[in-house]
Amino acid sequence: MNATDTQENKFLGKVYLLGAGPGDPGLMTLKGKGLLECADVVIYDALVSPAILAMINPQAEQINAGKRMGRHSLLQEDTTKLLIEKAQEHAIVVRLKGGDPFIFGRGGEEMAELVEAGIPVEVVPGITSGIAAPAYAGIPLTHRLYSSSVTFVTGHESAGKYRPSINWSAIAQGSETIVIYMGIHNLPYIVEQLTAAGLSLDTPIGLVRWGTRPDQEELIGKIGTIVEQVENTGFEAPAIAVIGAVVNMHSILSGCRPHG
Repeated sequence: MNATDTQENKFLGKVYLLGAGPGDPGLMTLKGKGLLECADVVIYDALVSPAILAMINPQAEQINAGKRMGRHSLLQEDTTKLLIEKAQEHAIVVRLKGGDPFIFGRGGEEMAELVEAGIPVEVVPGITSGIAAPAYAGIPLTHRLYSSSVTFVTGHESAGKYRPSINWSAIAQGSETIVIYMGIHNLPYIVEQLTAAGLSLDTPIGLVRWGTRPDQEELIGKIGTIVEQVENTGFEAPAIAVIGAVVNMHSILSGCRPHG
């Protein structure tokens, strides 16, 4: 038997790139919950909440592949290699990612690598934190009177090093609501770029930490003073930033937030 025959006879399970949502277990999709309950292996990221992890089949192998600001449990290439190996040994392999796999989650990269390796793979979308966190904070991203456009942008393009390739000037001038993922560490730079592009210092901004979870925190202010507020309060990542007039709705709607 040659090497090709050996490869063809290898058992191949299926990898599911599953979005865990922002944290509230009630926001997990029914399809996602079913996959966790019957998974053989679950490889999960750092921001997946304990309540979601509690849904995993107790007999499943659980592997932490999380990444947080340069602290890597597994390098990206090692994660992909692990997925390929596990798919050759088990029927249902779940790659569990916070939020949605295709929204700043590197899901597209992982899926392409799995396809190239000949591994069956399927994406199962999740609710992204850029939508859910503002909603739980009482901030509608669109509003008939205030905003008809939304831009989602990452505030941290690579661990440990910020590469300013985002056209903040175009974003400042072209969108009524700006939602920034992973932007706390680079907030001074982002604010500088947005104000240099003409965004008023009085533009409302809301920061939502651990959105949809029981320990959700919010910090509301203006972009001209938000950096100082963050420093004075010790507000930390992970958080979503929302910039625009819709943030003013927080004072009216925040008391009606859902409870997970």
